[in-house]
Amino acid sequence: MGLGAAGEPPNGVPLARARVLAAEARSKLRDGVDPIAERRSERRLKLRAEIEAMDRTFEAAAMALVASKREGWRSQKHAAQWLATLQAHAFPIIGAMPVADISTDEVLRVLRPIWGRTPETASRLRQRIEAVLDAARVKGWCSGENPARWKSHLAGELPQPRKVKRVQHRPALPWTQMPSFMAALSTHKGISAFALRFVILTAARTGEVRGMTWREVDLEGKVWAVPPDRMKAQRLHRVPMSSAALAVLQELRPLMCKPDDLVFPSTRKGIALSDMSLSMLVRGMACDGLAEGAPPRWRDAEGRAVVPHGFRSTFRDWAGETRPEGREVVEAALAHSIKDKAEAAYARSDLLEKRRALMDAWGDLCCRSAEDKL
Repeated sequence: MGLGAAGEPPNGVPLARARVLAAEARSKLRDGVDPIAERRSERRLKLRAEIEAMDRTFEAAAMALVASKREGWRSQKHAAQWLATLQAHAFPIIGAMPVADISTDEVLRVLRPIWGRTPETASRLRQRIEAVLDAARVKGWCSGENPARWKSHLAGELPQPRKVKRVQHRPALPWTQMPSFMAALSTHKGISAFALRFVILTAARTGEVRGMTWREVDLEGKVWAVPPDRMKAQRLHRVPMSSAALAVLQELRPLMCKPDDLVFPSTRKGIALSDMSLSMLVRGMACDGLAEGAPPRWRDAEGRAVVPHGFRSTFRDWAGETRPEGREVVEAALAHSIKDKAEAAYARSDLLEKRRALMDAWGDLCCRSAEDKL
């Protein structure tokens, strides 16, 4: 049985060490153990562990986590966005590394280049790396503390994301300009224009409106019931519809063939409108026909061109400044979750009737003549 080449470490075995190894081998023989067969077995186990480590890479762990969680996520789009962040920033640096070899240094190599430039994306990326490494630990692929943990770990190396860059809210039109904007919107035809009018009149998210089917609509009760699987909070949301919102649906009613038809279908049969179609409509209304460098026609207080999602903020500002219903009713109209768990446990009503008066008033404002005093 060879014990290695004679010589000094690291490439050789000193004579004193060789004597110890020989004594250990003879001791095993006396105990009925073949030291050569044992060494071969150890080498096979080590090789197998190395091969398994090659398969237990960060990318493999991430793909496994996405596959296991995909059914529980709100949409395929969310799953794609979750993975895209890792593909763009983490995989090029640590994707091929075994998760057991990933340390704080590697995590910081991923995060530092974008932490100051896009802190919101960087913060999400850190959370996703942490989730992948947590899932890998559960599988037994790695052990020890998670190197992507924020509290009492990365918080000592990186500044708080909210302190790096001021949060940019979506550009929102001042509510006093809503009658003028809706009058301009009424001159546009097509499904995108109808959908945008409905988005504004219901203060709904664009995704909820684009996926809306006729089965969800109760025209007699003047209620649109958005199912939980299409809501951000994953619970049923009833929307009281004003006369102005109902008028939009009445114009589109002749297009309905069956209850599961989309209310706002795209030109491709059975496919919902894209979010970009609404964005492009608003962008065109804001900038078309203007000289280069001129401020957008429809802009927020900072001069930024408005976007579809910003109309929810417009609604919120109007309700907060002019309406008596109060914050609880307005937040319910926006389908915002109650953050306080104790309060949420007792807040069972969706305040539908109180919200009905609020949405009627909003519809009246949006359809008011641009010349009328507000």
